[in-house]
Amino acid sequence: MNRLHFGDNLTVMRDHVADESVDLVYLDPPFNSKAAYGVIFGKGGHKSQAQAEAFQDTWYWGPNAEYSYDEVMRYGGDLALFLSGLRRWRGEDGLMAYLAMMGARMIELHRVLKPTGSLYLHCDPTASHYLKVCLDAVFGDDNFLNEIVWKRSSPHNDAKTWSRTADKILFYSKSSDFTWNTPYERLSEAYQDSHYKSEDETGRRFQLTSILSPSPRPNMMYPWKGFPSPPMGWRFSPERMQELDDAGLIWYPTKADGTYDTAKRPRFKRYLDEQKGTVQTTIWTDIPPINARAQERLGYPTQKPVSLLERIIRASSNPGDVVMDPFCGCGTTVEAAERLGRKWIGIDVTHYAITLIEKRLRTWHPSAQYTVHGRPTDLEGAVDLARRDKHQFQWWAAWRLGAQRYREEKKGADRGIDGRAQFKNGPYGDGWIIISVKGGDNVSVPMVRDLRGVIEREDAEMGILVTLARPTAPMIAEAAAAGFVRQSAHGRLPRIQIVTVEDILDGRKPEMPRLPEEPFGPPQRVRRTKSDPRQLELLLPISGDKKEAAKGEVVDPRYLSLGG
Repeated sequence: MNRLHFGDNLTVMRDHVADESVDLVYLDPPFNSKAAYGVIFGKGGHKSQAQAEAFQDTWYWGPNAEYSYDEVMRYGGDLALFLSGLRRWRGEDGLMAYLAMMGARMIELHRVLKPTGSLYLHCDPTASHYLKVCLDAVFGDDNFLNEIVWKRSSPHNDAKTWSRTADKILFYSKSSDFTWNTPYERLSEAYQDSHYKSEDETGRRFQLTSILSPSPRPNMMYPWKGFPSPPMGWRFSPERMQELDDAGLIWYPTKADGTYDTAKRPRFKRYLDEQKGTVQTTIWTDIPPINARAQERLGYPTQKPVSLLERIIRASSNPGDVVMDPFCGCGTTVEAAERLGRKWIGIDVTHYAITLIEKRLRTWHPSAQYTVHGRPTDLEGAVDLARRDKHQFQWWAAWRLGAQRYREEKKGADRGIDGRAQFKNGPYGDGWIIISVKGGDNVSVPMVRDLRGVIEREDAEMGILVTLARPTAPMIAEAAAAGFVRQSAHGRLPRIQIVTVEDILDGRKPEMPRLPEEPFGPPQRVRRTKSDPRQLELLLPISGDKKEAAKGEVVDPRYLSLGG
C-alpha cells in the first residue's frame, strides 16, 4: 500500500521501511535552490545562530546536530572520517549541522535501497560538493553515475556573479546492477529538417543511412541482388537483409532506365516517425520551472515540475516499483509516481505538507489508494506530538477542527491565531472562526480573554480554544460570558467555545456551522515580507473580508521550503 508518513524521516525510515525494499529514492532536502545558504551556513557566532533559529533548530549546531553527528560516528566508515575532519576544519557551524543531518539519513537511504536501486539527490551548487563527498563515502565513489544540471530559471541579475539558473541532481546506484531505462529527447526541428529531407509516397519523412559494415566481417561478405559485397561486408545478415527488403526499408540506386545501378550501394531508409530521439544528456534545459500560471503550482517556493520527476522515475524504475521521497514537501514525487503506476512512500516532518498532498491526490487522483501514518490517534500520541513540536501540534489540532488557513509568525507572538476556518453565513456573507491551540499542562482564564480580544480585533464571528489540559470552571464561565454570535444563519452559536484534544479525538466537537472544502490550487501570488525578506507571505484568495484578503495569511517558510 502507498504510504504517507508524518514525522522525522530518520525515525520513520528506521521504524517503517524495511531493508532493501525501495527501488528508487528522490530527495530534495531543505535549502536547495531557494535557500539563503549565506544565512544558515555562516561560521559560528550569535548572529548566525539567531538567523537560523527560524528554521526549527536544524541548521545551527545544537542538540539535534550533535545527535545526528553521533549517529554517523557510531556508523563509522568513510563518512565518519570525512565529517570528523570537516568538523575540525569548519567548527560547529550551520554547514556542519546540515551535513550531520544529511549524513545520518544517507546511511538509512542506503540501507532501504534494493541492490538494483538508485538515488537522486537534488541540491544547490553551494553545497553540492559537500553532499557528493558524503554520498561517495556511503555509496562508494564507483557508484556515482552522473551529475545532472537542470536549468530551473531564466537568466537574471545576480550582483557581481554569473547568473545562477541551475540546480544539481546527483545520481547514484547501490550496485552496478541497477535499473535503467534509457531516456530519449525529441529531435530538434532543425535536425529533422536537415536530416530527414526525403518523403515516400505516403508522405512519411525518412533519411538514407549506410548498410555497410564499419569493420571487416567475413561472414557478412556476400553479393546482394546484383550488388557486389562491400570490401568489409554488409551490416546485416542475408536473412535480415531480406526482412528489411520485404518491409520496403532498403533503397536501391537506379539508372535512367530503371535498372539497378550496381556501381553504387543500397541504403537503409530510416523513418522519422520511428525514431526515439537522441539519448538524453546530463544537461536538462527542456523542462521549465513552474510559472505563476501553471495548473500544478501550489505556492511552494521549492516546488518542482511533475515532468522533472516523471523523467527520473521512468529512467530508474519500472511499473510496480517502490519510489520513496523522504522530504516529500508538496508531493510532486508522490504525484509523479502515482501517474506512472509506481508504488510510493512519502515522508514529511510537517503536518501542513501531509494535508496538502492529500488534497492534491483527492483532486487529481481521486482513485489513489494510500494510508497516512504518524498522526496522533489517541491522547498519548497528541501529548507526545505537543512535547516534540508545539507548532506541528497546533497545526494538527487546528486541522482536526477543519481549519482552512494556518497562521504562524516566525518572530514574536502568534497574535493568538493558530488556524482559521471560513464558513458561509447566509445573508450575512462569509463568516470566520478563529482557532487558538494551547498544548501546555496549565490553562487559565486569561487565555479565554485573549481569544475574545483576537475575535474582536479580527472581526471574526466565533473563536474556539483547543486545550490539551482540562479547562477550569472559571474558564468555562468566561467563555459562556462572551454570549452568542450576533448575526448567524445557523441558529444560536456560542461565540467562544473550549474543546479539549481528548474531546476532538473522541468525536465530541464544538458547535460549528458546516465548513466548505477549501478550493485546491495555488495562492494568488507570493511575495517577500518587508520585515524579513526570507519570510514568505502567501496571499490567499479570501472572499468576504477585503482587508484580510489584501493582507493575506503568513505561513512560516520552514513549512514551505522542505523540497518537492
